[in-house]
Amino acid sequence: MSLALSPEQQAIAAGKDGAGMAMRIVAESARLLGAPRLIPIASAHIDGALYHGDSGTLFAERLVEDGARVAVRSTLNVGALDLMGCSRIRLQEPQRGMARRMMEAYRRLGCEQSWTCAPYQAGHRPAQGSDVAWGESNAVVFCNSVLGARTNRYGDFLDIACAITGQAPDYGLHRPENRRARLMFDVSDLPPSFLASDIAWPVLGSLYGREVGNAVGVVSGIANHPGEDALKAFGAAAASSGAVGLFHIAGVTPEAPDAETILAGPEPEAVIHVTPQMVAKARAGLSTAAATKAIDAVAIGSPHLSDAEFSTLERLIAGRRLAVPIYACTGRHVLASLEQDGRRKAFEESGVVIVADTCVVVTPIMPDLDGGVLMTNSGKFAHYAPGNTGYAVLYASLADCVESAVVGKPRFTDIAA
Repeated sequence: MSLALSPEQQAIAAGKDGAGMAMRIVAESARLLGAPRLIPIASAHIDGALYHGDSGTLFAERLVEDGARVAVRSTLNVGALDLMGCSRIRLQEPQRGMARRMMEAYRRLGCEQSWTCAPYQAGHRPAQGSDVAWGESNAVVFCNSVLGARTNRYGDFLDIACAITGQAPDYGLHRPENRRARLMFDVSDLPPSFLASDIAWPVLGSLYGREVGNAVGVVSGIANHPGEDALKAFGAAAASSGAVGLFHIAGVTPEAPDAETILAGPEPEAVIHVTPQMVAKARAGLSTAAATKAIDAVAIGSPHLSDAEFSTLERLIAGRRLAVPIYACTGRHVLASLEQDGRRKAFEESGVVIVADTCVVVTPIMPDLDGGVLMTNSGKFAHYAPGNTGYAVLYASLADCVESAVVGKPRFTDIAA
């Protein structure tokens, strides 16, 4: 099927300005993807502003020089610098300067200075059924699954091209028929006490991603809504271990009032019956550190911590001093709340290092240690930290992360499946 552009789209694509370059990128991507047309989008979330090399900075600056501006609301994912000055970034020149130039270029393109991987908790929540162009795997899966908006995984630098044109290729998860579940992920054999724990959702997400890959599935056997932060953790882990762009949870997510409604056929193509043994194996797989008597750091906030998660962290620390730092990654929207009520100062006095605008796995923040051990409650951190930071990982609940940070040694007390 060949791509058909409207006369207006053709005229924009023929232009020599930044909008013309963006339209050519979107149109050529649509041809490669087999999309028959472009569709209007309501918003974008841009992942391409994270510095990976000079070419990305020069590309963004070229768009600025050629007069490009975003045509729809466009929030920004994390950058390589903490512009709020909360944490010390070890990125050296000339990379540091190029990263700053890149972040400035995206500001000049008209993007919101959100700098968070959880824009959906910073007020950017597109309506159910609306078409958007979002980047960043956890943001994409949350947008599709929990909000019910429609997006594919838009990578660098197709995301900003879609934002400038206000258009996206009509394919994949934009189409209702591709959003229906083909697989069932049945967790009804797991103890309710485990499903009610915070440690369950990153583990289940990691297992889900490995089992389904990029397929659309529906989770069955969840009796109660687990809460938005739990769904955030599940989706992030699933998008990291697999290529999940959309999941459904029967009775929880908006397109799945029940499993039967969202299935593509009368029966699922496959049913994955999740057992406690499968969960135990998935949980063990999130840790890469060998037996260790000490930890060097704790990192939480991938995706970025919400205000509610900071409240839980405050309760768990309970005014104690940490023996090793907890790196708490968050967005500036939450930082403003922490500063307003004095919690930021209290956290920092206890030994928490608040990281804003970025996170510890995308830019060098933690000390460069040989044989360093990092504890985390994030399935996404657990997946990426060994390769990106050089630290071995121990996965644990948030409560155990805090207790371990207080004593400087691994402590495991949480509930198992």
